Amino acid sequence: MSTQALGAAGAVDKPAPRDAGSAPRAKAVAVSRFLPRALMAPAVLTLFLWMIVPLVMTIYFSLIRYNLMQPENVGFIGLLNYRFFVTDPSFATAVMNTLLLLGSVIVITVVGGVGLALLIDAPFPGRAAVRLLLIAPFFVMPTVNALLWKHMMMNPIYGVLAQVWQFFGATPVDWLTDWPLASIIVMVAWQWLPFATLIFMTALQSMNREQLEASRMDGANLLQQIRFLYVPHLARSIAVVVMIEMIFLLGVFAEIFTTTGGGPGDASTNVAFLIFKQALLNFDAGVASAGALFAVLLANIAAIFLIRLIGKNLD
Repeated sequence: MSTQALGAAGAVDKPAPRDAGSAPRAKAVAVSRFLPRALMAPAVLTLFLWMIVPLVMTIYFSLIRYNLMQPENVGFIGLLNYRFFVTDPSFATAVMNTLLLLGSVIVITVVGGVGLALLIDAPFPGRAAVRLLLIAPFFVMPTVNALLWKHMMMNPIYGVLAQVWQFFGATPVDWLTDWPLASIIVMVAWQWLPFATLIFMTALQSMNREQLEASRMDGANLLQQIRFLYVPHLARSIAVVVMIEMIFLLGVFAEIFTTTGGGPGDASTNVAFLIFKQALLNFDAGVASAGALFAVLLANIAAIFLIRLIGKNLD
């Protein structure tokens, strides 16, 4: 074989030289991917434990007999705590009151929030002060809100509403006794209305003013503008308001505890207050844990329903 042939064969069999910088570059990429995850790991692990430990403890207590008045009488009882909770005479009323409270407050805040946002959307003297006053109730603590309405507004003797009734020659209404659930709805709606107004007011800032002007020139009245321009534009904001309020309103407690105590009877008892009665008034941690898990289930059902109904507006 000739020298040229041997050289050609050697050139074919000789492996191609590797890029000297490929290995360090791959190592650098691996480190750049690992480092952020390593730095985030403690926070993620802490949040995971923060959520999973209470959940596991709640599931555990819901499956055992554990009354704080009889701490020595402990044992596994399976699903009896769940059965006891759902067969409580107040259970059906509490679920219905929870749904009524949730739906009523959402309707009031969405409709009222859109109306207030439209009223203060156009410039006028003192608009900044009016906006501040409208938003202020949202920063009032729930207990303070309940005490304000209980003593200042709804007291049948010296409350503002009683004075208005007497001014017109009518008999004052004892709101917390005659209309307990409606009173709670008014209190909660008053506090959450500024939140909805703020969201809608911010969304209206991006409204296409040329479309509004064109609709006016075409003869569209205010109701037509609200239906065909404002509401479609606010659809995403309405979805956000409904989702956030649903999450928080399922756990309304301070207003009920401070004003009506769930009464008269069970007239203003919701699921959260029923769990409180089982936990601290009956000292039954097992039944209260079962009720807490039922509340989680109710929240997930409501969330799935709302996501299917209005979640498409968030796309």
